[in-house]
Amino acid sequence: MNSSAVSEYGNSTLLLLNVIPRDSFSAALTKNIVAMLVWLALSGLNYSMVSTFRKHSFFYEDPRYIMFICMVINDAVQLTLVTALYVVSYAFSKILASACCPLVMTAVMTTRSTPLILAGMALERYFSICFPLHYSHICTVTRTVWIIGGIFLLSFTPPLTDLLITVAKEPPLFFHTSIFCDQSLLFRDRSIYYKNCVFDSVYFSFVFLSLLYTYCKIMLTARAVSTDQVLAKKARNTVLLHGVQLLLCMLAFVVPSMQAQLIQLFPMYGLEIRYFLHLEADQSIIQGGKIR
Repeated sequence: MNSSAVSEYGNSTLLLLNVIPRDSFSAALTKNIVAMLVWLALSGLNYSMVSTFRKHSFFYEDPRYIMFICMVINDAVQLTLVTALYVVSYAFSKILASACCPLVMTAVMTTRSTPLILAGMALERYFSICFPLHYSHICTVTRTVWIIGGIFLLSFTPPLTDLLITVAKEPPLFFHTSIFCDQSLLFRDRSIYYKNCVFDSVYFSFVFLSLLYTYCKIMLTARAVSTDQVLAKKARNTVLLHGVQLLLCMLAFVVPSMQAQLIQLFPMYGLEIRYFLHLEADQSIIQGGKIR
């Protein structure tokens, strides 16, 4: 892959900054108000689920709901950061790289956490249906907490290595310069792109194969033990729903490349493309984590 492909998304961002005129004040205000209203509506949905979880103590003893509420909180943080970065891009245009760094790193971590939590929920259902006699010994609250901690640690590894590579290769003054707060402009070394491509390939292959294996086993087990096919039907519905979840979660990874291609094809509509894809990303964050 050539260097132009490596920096494709960064080039589209620079094009958006340097070539395309900025929105008028009224247009920018309208877009940011709509973005904030979407954030408020989805945050209200998140708050209601967290509140329901806290009011019922039996949820605290169920690994499935513990992982689900962690996904809700993770998606809420991701949604807040995505919205904040969008608003900051209008309010300040450029901010210090040192201030942008924690925002981008946290946003990347929460984006990568959701599919792994989804895989954890798939394994929990697998043990529940395929090994019901051993379920209470395998899926304990303590093990669930450790798994969630491991998921967040693994999800934080890619942005942490991005930072270490940037610190090693960029001049010290880089973090004191003002940049447009975007991952491709903050972590711009070519090796980071290749590293993330390899990581994402392994990452999504693992999640996809985990979902495929566990839910195929669930379907076979459900059909074998169910006389009225009710359990089998629920298993098939679960397969479809979690497949939709994974596809929606993957939108967060597809959107940057899609944005780059569309902006290069239609540069004069770059701001509208960026705005539309921002709203689509907000919806996919919540829908990908909440479909049950």
